[in-house]
Order: sequence, then structure tokens, then C-alpha cells
Amino acid sequence: MNPILRADGLVKHFGAVAAAQDVSLCVHAGEVVGLLGPNGAGKTTILRMIAGILPPDSGYVHIDGKDMASDPLAAKQVIGFHSGDTQLYHRLTAREALQYFGRLYGMDEQALKARIDQLVEQLEMSSFVSRPCNTLSSGQKQRANIARAFLHHPDLLILDEPTNALDVVSGRFIVEAIRREKAAGRAVLFSTHIMGEAEYLCDRIALLHQGRIVDEGTLPELLERSGCDNLTDAFLKHAGVNRNGVMA
Repeated sequence: MNPILRADGLVKHFGAVAAAQDVSLCVHAGEVVGLLGPNGAGKTTILRMIAGILPPDSGYVHIDGKDMASDPLAAKQVIGFHSGDTQLYHRLTAREALQYFGRLYGMDEQALKARIDQLVEQLEMSSFVSRPCNTLSSGQKQRANIARAFLHHPDLLILDEPTNALDVVSGRFIVEAIRREKAAGRAVLFSTHIMGEAEYLCDRIALLHQGRIVDEGTLPELLERSGCDNLTDAFLKHAGVNRNGVMA
């Protein structure tokens, strides 16, 4: 079966800095793939190239067989993208913001209302969905933004550190929402630096170091190849660093 996402040979430089070096990824329907690496490893750059926000220096991205470079509108229509710096319109309520984005995607009004009600229930947004977005806490904004990304039933979800800086409760809502989307057959690519999150959610994990994927596979495969018994040690070994932070 063809993957929903196929990215091959992505390269991106910012001056002398190589933010992405020959990065290739694929994600199938009903699969969660995690891009795991520390801050500054290139996760956000890679996700933005895949989402069509940032053009790669070389390489290509296909979403559902649509080429992001030659047919970006068609490719972006089947993506739900979330980033930590995504902002909602301050003067709109959370519900109004979702209505606005649903109409941009051409959703039928009745289907849009039903979908918003569903997401409000799943993400427990009822206490704040009628409040202006500029009055929401960081966790509430994050849940509203996740709802926006999930709203139009996209084939591919691209989520950049979706639980970053959240409390345990808000983070759990989002993790369980990702699991529901997987069960519904969505392809999910998300970045994280949280090892436990990757272990819990991911069918496959790509370890990223200095803009390059240094290993990729299921958790058992990564542990077997590294000779380690946990994901933290496996990653540190690939990065050439021991547990004391010293280069091995």
C-alpha cells in the first residue's frame, strides 16, 4: 500500500548551518511516526518542509500522491498542521475560530457543526469554547489549535511538539486525541523530545541528530540495533554522548 506521506532526500541550509541533511520519511494510513530529537536538531524545519511552508533546497514531498512542489494547494488540502507558534485570532472565540477554518476548507455547515461539537467533547473544551482566544490559557489554546488541525478529517496530521510546555492533564488530552486519529485511519507524523511520549504513541520512530536521521524503526528494532535497553540510551549512543553528557 502506498504511503500517505513520502518525503525523499530533503535538504535545507540556513547559511552555513545544515538544518536538514538528506532526510527521507514515509507514513502510512493508521500509523504514527515520531521524529525524536533534542531542541535544535531540525525537527521543525523538516516538518515545515513536509507541510509546504518552507521550500527544501533539494528533495521532494508527496502527500497522497500529490507533489507538494508542483501542486501545493491539492497537497495542503489533505494536511492538518500544528506548530507551537500557530496563533488563533484573538478576538474570535475558540468556536468561531474553528468555524472560520472549517469554512476555509469548504466543509458543509451541518457537518462542520457536528465535527466541532465532537472535538469540543473529546478535548473537553466546553468550559472555554465560547471565550475569546486571547483569554485562554496556554493549555486551552493548545487544545483549540489541535482541534483546528484535526477539524477537516485530514489524511495526514503533522504535529510539531504538540504537548510542549503543557501540564499533565492537557498533554494527556492531546496524546489520546492522536491515538483516536490513528484508530480512524489517519497518518500522523509528530515531533517530540519526550522519550516516553514517543514510546507510548509511535509505531515507528526516527531518531534525529544535527539535521540527519541516524536510525529509524520500531522501538524493538531501535533497541536491538543500538544494544541498549531503553530509548534514551539508544538515542544518546547514536548522538555519541553518554548519560553524563560527555562525548563518547
